[in-house]
Amino acid sequence: MASGLVRIALDAGNSSSAVRLLEEQSWRAYCNGKKCGFAGRKECGAKEWKLLNALEPISMGAGVMPSYGEGERTEIMYMRAKFERIVGSRDSEAFYMLNPDSNGAPELSIYLLRV
Repeated sequence: MASGLVRIALDAGNSSSAVRLLEEQSWRAYCNGKKCGFAGRKECGAKEWKLLNALEPISMGAGVMPSYGEGERTEIMYMRAKFERIVGSRDSEAFYMLNPDSNGAPELSIYLLRV
């Protein structure tokens, strides 16, 4: 993100539109127009809720938090920001991260699509 704008597009493909867009289970992932793999929906377990509760007092910023797994110490990178949500239709939504220190242009854009 230090080099400019980042645009992430998650494409659910031609799945059933009976499922809400945010509840899709798998996605094709693109970063700045280039296919970069796949993404999947993950439910929060006890470890994830513990991490989210530790981040609750942080209103904005990015950093690294220590995480203690089974016998090993790892680090988890986090980014906390305010996102503006735009719903285009039942099959498209966008989230724009707005940085109050910049000129108002989004530094990170996340698009959810069902084509």
